[in-house]
Amino acid sequence: MKNTYLQDYSHKRYNILTGEWVLVSPHRAKRPWQGQNEEITKDKRPSYDESCYLCATNKRINGELNPDYKDVFIFTNDFAALQKDSPKFNVNDGLFKAQSENGICKVICFSPDHSKSLADMEVLDIKKVVNAWQKEYVSIGEIDGINYVQIFENKGAVMGCSNPHPHGQIWSQSSLPNEVDKKNQQQLAYFKENNSSLLGDYLKQEQVAKERIIFENDDFLVLTPFWAIWPFEVMIAPKKSQKDITEMTENEALNFAEAISVITKAYDKLFNTSFPYSSGIHQAPTNGEKNDHWHWHMSFYPPLLRSATVKKFMVGYEMFGSPQRDITAEIAAFKLRELI
Repeated sequence: MKNTYLQDYSHKRYNILTGEWVLVSPHRAKRPWQGQNEEITKDKRPSYDESCYLCATNKRINGELNPDYKDVFIFTNDFAALQKDSPKFNVNDGLFKAQSENGICKVICFSPDHSKSLADMEVLDIKKVVNAWQKEYVSIGEIDGINYVQIFENKGAVMGCSNPHPHGQIWSQSSLPNEVDKKNQQQLAYFKENNSSLLGDYLKQEQVAKERIIFENDDFLVLTPFWAIWPFEVMIAPKKSQKDITEMTENEALNFAEAISVITKAYDKLFNTSFPYSSGIHQAPTNGEKNDHWHWHMSFYPPLLRSATVKKFMVGYEMFGSPQRDITAEIAAFKLRELI
């Protein structure tokens, strides 16, 4: 589906997973930039930092000592956003509505090497992270009252990451978060009507179009979604329908690790910097239901727009209207594909 109008004229694109629209304004990419430029740190980090709360053998802020870990290390977040044992309550006072929310938050250190990011790690070491995600999804999801497990990473100070040590987080809770709830409803409605995976059918169409695919191996596609919001947004998704990451074989997990390695390396080459992003995995809830309508996927939302110092701001129209982007998904995919 090559449509030149999509590259030259303002239009809306529909996000099949959320049921929402994004405004695309390709002509605005030509405008000069006189706004804020971010400071990008070029300093080379040491492999061990004695002041880092996440480095092996160091003391965390709560006084506990980290073990002398050699690959992946997981612990309960010392400043968890969700409390495991908070009392259950409801507030239903006219238009004042609230309810308790319980959960568990964990930190996962990807490597003991303070200087590395996923882009610097070997594929086999990234696979160890993937395997740890799988185990945590199962063990946390089996806990009574935990109905969703959210795996994510914030990379870079511009994304609010408070510690540069390579790490991510796992938050779990009793209800479905807003974004997950939207995707749950959209996928379920499509599955009921078509008896097939919404995302799976979309991926088949992308394989025919070949405009937004950045990389693929036997089991995974790496692409810029047709409805992408962030300038260089990327999705990694399994070619065959799988409702969660535990359905991967060991070889599929290795190919997933390869996909992560390839795109994070390409990101770092794009603007010759350690590329900041927020990434996360959306997958089936752990609510005890079949959830056959789910097709899991991992998304990367990087904020950089034109260079290592120019950031995309979600302000003004984005806050009061809907998301908007200048560079099209097709151009973004082309630029990343050229770096692989």
